[in-house]
Amino acid sequence: MKQLVLITGASGQLGKAMTEQLVPRHEVVGLGRAELDVTNGAAALATITAICPDVIVNCSAYTNVDGAETDPGSALAANAWGVKTLARAAADINATLVHFSTDFVFDGSSDRPYREDDAPNPRGTYAVSKLLGEWFATEAPTWYVLRVESLFGGPHRRSSVDRIVDLVRSGQPAPVFVDRVVSPSFVTDVADASAFILRTRPAAGLYHCVNSGYATWLTVGQEIVRRLGELDSALKPISVNDVKLRAERPQFAALDNAKLAKAGYKMPTWQDAIGRYLSVPRPQSSLRQGENGGQAPL
Repeated sequence: MKQLVLITGASGQLGKAMTEQLVPRHEVVGLGRAELDVTNGAAALATITAICPDVIVNCSAYTNVDGAETDPGSALAANAWGVKTLARAAADINATLVHFSTDFVFDGSSDRPYREDDAPNPRGTYAVSKLLGEWFATEAPTWYVLRVESLFGGPHRRSSVDRIVDLVRSGQPAPVFVDRVVSPSFVTDVADASAFILRTRPAAGLYHCVNSGYATWLTVGQEIVRRLGELDSALKPISVNDVKLRAERPQFAALDNAKLAKAGYKMPTWQDAIGRYLSVPRPQSSLRQGENGGQAPL
């Protein structure tokens, strides 16, 4: 029997990928912010209660890391209080809640990939809002919190990987950090792992859901350049200290996904994910000649 799955934030990068992944196996209702705004608690509760899904997959989020420093209310409304509303709705109708969090809950001082049992230490407003969201998600009767990182892929081409690819293809130097370590997450693989969780129902709890392995943004850029057949001169190596940012980023942000593998889903390597991502035909770059489309990967 198919489960009825409600996807919030269905018009976004992850929401669209999640909808495509779940439709073949489930009855899916995908709602964008116009139809279900998680920051409007009473309206959101009414909408969810009327639909009465078996599963709520929360793909809605406030993702402007620097903007959160000057507009903390918006970040907290979406990433914290909105999740509390979804958890309350899940409790009211006995639904499972799947929620997505981030590597930013860590301070980046580690020298090895973070595990789920490592203590968070958020360093900015966005990071705090996401950690609060993790805690509120646990109020659902059954919950899965999946931490993702440096999402790329999907229809909305605004990720750090997209910026590198667009700049390289346009002949402009792509700024890449030599001293920030990440575990990139291909949105297609994240959606597939989420579908696996809903299908197999491993132990509820917190999972890191990133592509296997980790690298500096320079190494990620070099892999992109190699697969595109370009020269390394297309990259502009920079340091974190070279960029003025309102919010602090975790410098070592790699996540360990061994718990997810033990549950039965082994994420492909980030190199494999980059290869599949680049093999998909892409619309023409939005970068204009002479435009510095990119900040460095964040």
